[in-house]
Amino acid sequence: MLAKKDLLILSELRQNSRETLTRISKHTGIPISTIFDKIKCYQGELIKKHTTLIDFSKLGFNARVNIMLKVDRTIREEAKKFLQNHHNVNSVYKISNGFDFLIEGIFKNVKDAEDFVDSLGGKFKVEQTQVYYVIEDIKKESFMTDYSLLNIVCT
Repeated sequence: MLAKKDLLILSELRQNSRETLTRISKHTGIPISTIFDKIKCYQGELIKKHTTLIDFSKLGFNARVNIMLKVDRTIREEAKKFLQNHHNVNSVYKISNGFDFLIEGIFKNVKDAEDFVDSLGGKFKVEQTQVYYVIEDIKKESFMTDYSLLNIVCT
């Protein structure tokens, strides 16, 4: 279980991972040196990656799609490697409830997305596919961004 200080720091980083230690200290009341030490300890364990959220449509990628995929179990590992390395696949997850993978794909247009789904069928023994196009982001990457809303018991 994380201490209250840890949750405060993580909440600040979830809001803006590029925030200065000085501002995080002002918001949380935690000394800068403690924040620095905590963040250093989090690296590689608790904090997996610092990244930037991009509006892909402004780069000409107007089709975002979530694909649930079930493949023949004999080629599951091969399919996993293919999905991990495909340039249009933003995220891939191993899932349950009758499917093997949940894929988030980013494409220039719907035709490119459909061609990708069709190519999966030709490349692998696909047993089942469900495709969902993302129309609008309603909420994204906001878990733990507001410390006051966390329902976590602190130690």
